[in-house]
Amino acid sequence: MSNDEIFAAAYREHYWAVSRYVARRLDGRAGEVEEVVAEVFTVAWRRRADLPGSPLPWLYGVARNCLANAVRGHGRRRRLVDRLGNDESAHGRHMVDSPDAESPGAWVHEALGRLSETDQEVLRLTAWEELDIDEVAVALGCGRRAAAMRLHRARRRLRAEIDRMRPPLKTGAATKEHDHG
Repeated sequence: MSNDEIFAAAYREHYWAVSRYVARRLDGRAGEVEEVVAEVFTVAWRRRADLPGSPLPWLYGVARNCLANAVRGHGRRRRLVDRLGNDESAHGRHMVDSPDAESPGAWVHEALGRLSETDQEVLRLTAWEELDIDEVAVALGCGRRAAAMRLHRARRRLRAEIDRMRPPLKTGAATKEHDHG
């Protein structure tokens, strides 16, 4: 198969997986998803001779880099808008969530959000993208042992964040009931 045919097959087979990968990381900024995915496949087209036999983890690695560029660009635009005084609050548009707006599992996302970007990414690659450790290593651009260690440490830090978020059990209330009963 030619490099063009290999690229075309990778595009057909993995377009939606890459789109989901990008969309989950640009939560709330859906307008940028197509732009980032297009950039991923533009890079893949330019480097089609480098596409590995299992291209999805490699495409995730390219997507990570494209996302980093998009996030930096978003930050620059946001700072420019802030400097110009053209933010939403200046125009009277300020959104407030209702108290019942918390979605199921929001606490998991909150705990994940407290971790470093590196920890978040290794956890997402295994949980959301369902990559095995060898594929995670390809996506992160590191060796298998380094990827396994990153995953182990990220899981440990996530567990610690979840434990910190969990309210302490009220053991005193249960004890008082038994005293009166």
